Amino acid sequence: MLEAVVCLDEPPVVANVGVGVHGPAGHTDVFRLPDLWQLHLYRYEADLTVDGTPHVIRPGRVSLIPPATTVRYRYRGRSEHLYAHLRMSSGGALRTVPVVQDAGPELPMLSALMLQAVAAWPSAPLRAAAEVWAALWRVGHLTPPAPQGPRDGPHQAVTAAISYIESRLTDPLTVPEVARAAGISHNHLTRLFRAATGETVVAYIRQRRLARARHLLRESTLSISAIAAAVGIPDLQAFNKACRRELGASPRAVRETARSARGRSSERPVG
Repeated sequence: MLEAVVCLDEPPVVANVGVGVHGPAGHTDVFRLPDLWQLHLYRYEADLTVDGTPHVIRPGRVSLIPPATTVRYRYRGRSEHLYAHLRMSSGGALRTVPVVQDAGPELPMLSALMLQAVAAWPSAPLRAAAEVWAALWRVGHLTPPAPQGPRDGPHQAVTAAISYIESRLTDPLTVPEVARAAGISHNHLTRLFRAATGETVVAYIRQRRLARARHLLRESTLSISAIAAAVGIPDLQAFNKACRRELGASPRAVRETARSARGRSSERPVG
């Protein structure tokens, strides 16, 4: 077996998480879980056969093996790995994932997530399941989709640009700065960004700033000047104009409308 089909839209039901140690009792093992997926992050070298398909295991490789799959290990001594045994949803969007692949640059984060899951499991199993779910998302996206198939999400440069923008909405932002952070040229980012989002980079930044402003105006007690600064538009006149243009009302009107709506809701009779 070379690939598995997974659904990551819902959190897994984790049956067990831990640190597995193999090898001291012998150099071979045959392993099968009839009803559970196996997620392993390896710290050793070994030979692995998954339903007859051979794989080479080495530190930094990760496997995601479906239920009822026979796995044969041939160890080279004491062998330690991080593991989770779990059930996954079969509904929602499906993704094809190699059963064994290199974690690559994701290894430190995957290791941290799995170790946090191991530590949480005895006392906080739901926290452990959340850590495992985060690890599964990263494992599911280690390998990009095949070139001939449909893209699973935007170009990685667009993802990097969006991440950079979202973390710096408070600061002044320019398109060349965002392009440098994404590792591509200004013109290339402009083309990719419009293809992925239908918007220019500048329009996206403006929309995200005003969406955050709307949330803070409606839900927080921050002053309007503090909100303006928090979304990177510290000039109050400019902020007022931007709100009227994007939100259809002044900052004060947006806030008052939300307060009035909450007041009406609280006055409704119950039952």
